[in-house]
Amino acid sequence: MPYFLDANNLIGRVRGAARPEQEDRDALVKEVSERLRRTRAKATLFFDGPAGRATSLGNLSLRACGGSADEAIVREVERSTRPREIVVVTADRGLARRVRDAGAKVLLPDIFWRSFGAATPAERKPEAAIDVEDWMDYFADEGNRD
Repeated sequence: MPYFLDANNLIGRVRGAARPEQEDRDALVKEVSERLRRTRAKATLFFDGPAGRATSLGNLSLRACGGSADEAIVREVERSTRPREIVVVTADRGLARRVRDAGAKVLLPDIFWRSFGAATPAERKPEAAIDVEDWMDYFADEGNRD
């Protein structure tokens, strides 16, 4: 089941960036690719903006759409011979309606982040306790200060 991700919509929801910078895009690619490593899912991130070469990073593909990612996502769903297998991740109501009308499923970003490739409890690392006394001793030594 392929996932089509409305990248700018996800960035806006997660990072609060109305106009994503390259740093925001890179952070999203990293997060999604890490989650994909724990699954067998395939996903495509559709980015608004100037056209670029499609890039494949294993189970993750990146597309710079040359305009609206929404239009590119709708076109891909409409071209598919199996649109019912496609899951579009977006909070954009207009896009959600259009891809549903074309036969795809829609998943809200919040649900996607909670469930898609989330680390299992065994994979989560417990936070290390901070020993304040060790830090106090460290900085009490004149040789450890700048």
